Amino acid sequence: MTRNPRKAAVVGGGIGGLATAVLLRDGGWSVDVFERSPALPETGTALGMWPSALKALDALGVGERVRAVGRAQSAGAFLRPDGSRIATIDVTALRRRTGDVVHLLSRPDLLSLLYGALGEGVVRFGERVADLGALEGSYEVVVGADGLNSAARTALFGSAHRAVHAGATSWRGTVDGDIGSVTETWGDGLRFGITPTSGGRTNWFACAVLPEGAYFPGGEAAWLRGRFGHWHAGVRQVVEKVTEPEVLRLDLYHLDPPLPSYVKGRTALIGDAAHAMTPDLGRGACEALIDGVVLARALLAAPDVPTALRAYDRRRRPVTQRLARTSRLMNRMAHARRLTGLRDAAMRAALTLSGPPA
Repeated sequence: MTRNPRKAAVVGGGIGGLATAVLLRDGGWSVDVFERSPALPETGTALGMWPSALKALDALGVGERVRAVGRAQSAGAFLRPDGSRIATIDVTALRRRTGDVVHLLSRPDLLSLLYGALGEGVVRFGERVADLGALEGSYEVVVGADGLNSAARTALFGSAHRAVHAGATSWRGTVDGDIGSVTETWGDGLRFGITPTSGGRTNWFACAVLPEGAYFPGGEAAWLRGRFGHWHAGVRQVVEKVTEPEVLRLDLYHLDPPLPSYVKGRTALIGDAAHAMTPDLGRGACEALIDGVVLARALLAAPDVPTALRAYDRRRRPVTQRLARTSRLMNRMAHARRLTGLRDAAMRAALTLSGPPA
């Protein structure tokens, strides 16, 4: 007699949600992904896939495609506004330590690869889940992968655990031209990042210490040129190309206080829903991928759902909450307005002694 497949509901069709669905479906589960957006995004900024995330992508069967589509990071540095060097990211040492380097690709490219591995008919676009409890009645497990302002998180743990403004805001975009290697420039309460991406284009971001909602409608590009237009040549080359319609302005948030658990009942939270962090380590997408793979593997291996969810929480909560704390600390360091020399020395020592988390 053929046994009916086990059923999982995934709330959110982003990176973590799709990763979970791919591995569960490959393992014989029936999976429905509920995504409130009408379709996959066509635009988005560059993501850095660190070696640990690439291993997760290998488990999903798309690692080699990501390496082919993406761009291997060949060098990286932290700079001062005059172009002098704070510290170097030792890409060669990272390869020796892990066997791989960071690969850069756009969010739409990554989502497209994951969606292709999942196949048609699994993702229900344009469907917002209003009642998490109703899903638990129809599925053996529910995965909350609904991002920063997660409704699933609120349903499980209440509004006390929410996304809190980090005291800074960001701007992001892409310009034509290949500026070169990855750099992040730190000034007094300001910073500017440059990341080459596919198609001979360059992804950029800027951050500043500003109150929540302090936007400049119609004047974001001009504000950026006023603050960064006198920095070193690499930053100027990008800022001069920025046009108003291409600027994406987002305040920065993190989850505070941290969750006491990533699971409750037969529901598990992954990605930003579980551990939203500031983007300072560039690990948000990576950790969502790893969450999805670890959770799916636990569900495939454990004798029952509660055992699997406990194993997932035990493995992923300590490491991701530690990364979230480190990212928040780096956010404060990067936006320091005093003792910047001491800050720069601390960053240089940290990279020299241990290197970035892989």
